[in-house]
Amino acid sequence: MLARRVRSLLLFPILLTACAASSEIPPWFDGLQRQPVHIVTVNGTRIAYLDIGGGPPVILVHGFGGSLWQWEYQQTPLASHHRVITLDLPGSGLSDKPDIAYTPDEMLAFFRGFMDALGIQKAALVGNSMGGGLVIGMAVAHPERVDRIVLISGMPKGVREKLTGRLTRRAVETSAPVWLIRLGNWLAGRWLTEDVLQEIVYDHSLLTPAVIERSYRNRQQPGLISPLMTMARNLPLWEQGFARRIGEIRQSALVIWGEQDEVFPLEVGRELQATIKGAAFALVPKAGHIPQWEQPDVVNQLLITFLKP
Repeated sequence: MLARRVRSLLLFPILLTACAASSEIPPWFDGLQRQPVHIVTVNGTRIAYLDIGGGPPVILVHGFGGSLWQWEYQQTPLASHHRVITLDLPGSGLSDKPDIAYTPDEMLAFFRGFMDALGIQKAALVGNSMGGGLVIGMAVAHPERVDRIVLISGMPKGVREKLTGRLTRRAVETSAPVWLIRLGNWLAGRWLTEDVLQEIVYDHSLLTPAVIERSYRNRQQPGLISPLMTMARNLPLWEQGFARRIGEIRQSALVIWGEQDEVFPLEVGRELQATIKGAAFALVPKAGHIPQWEQPDVVNQLLITFLKP
């Protein structure tokens, strides 16, 4: 009888997560400047995105577990020169989290469909971390759709061997069932959120209570855990496919790396640059795995200069 009650208590938060209705997409982005959140349906999935500015289009792509907020400091500066489009990928942030395979090919099909839905034939692509993997995939599989690319702490070949971030490695390598991860997120999500942020952000003074709360709310989006775990478990498909084709990239490329990146060390960035013919490299001091958020002035100037038509 006692064991049954314990099981019921453990299952209760899981059932709450499983039965929770999809959250409504808010009309405004919770960032420094309140910007309208747009919605477009791609392959039956609602994709949330920001769309500001005018000129040659540039699409900003977040990384694993990320969201729109990782690009909040790029919106206004880049919009002075470009049409800036920032999306939450399927399974992330404010976008829908469908029950799909989340393979690299499927994510690529979604991204191409997203560009089609917005009437964008060709764009510059900027990807952070795992988002850089999607940018690489577009560059080699659909080069006619990609003008130039920027990889910020981008996805290398041999991810598992090169990961140095303790929590990131644990997330990628875990074999725990989804229900257990959900339970852990329910019980200790706020603490885990702060721990993860401290791993990817070098200057911990930037991790204010408001920043931690926003990131925690993002982690609590209904249906978030399963897509993230599926993406992580699809890493072998990345290694067997697009990781082997990085050397085929022929677009102009810029690799940006945080000097204090704890997830992928500096030598990983240098190796990525060397693999892409003619790629430029920029090191951002006093920055970790998301230098565009931590040192936006430096990164924005690099982007504006490199993306200049």
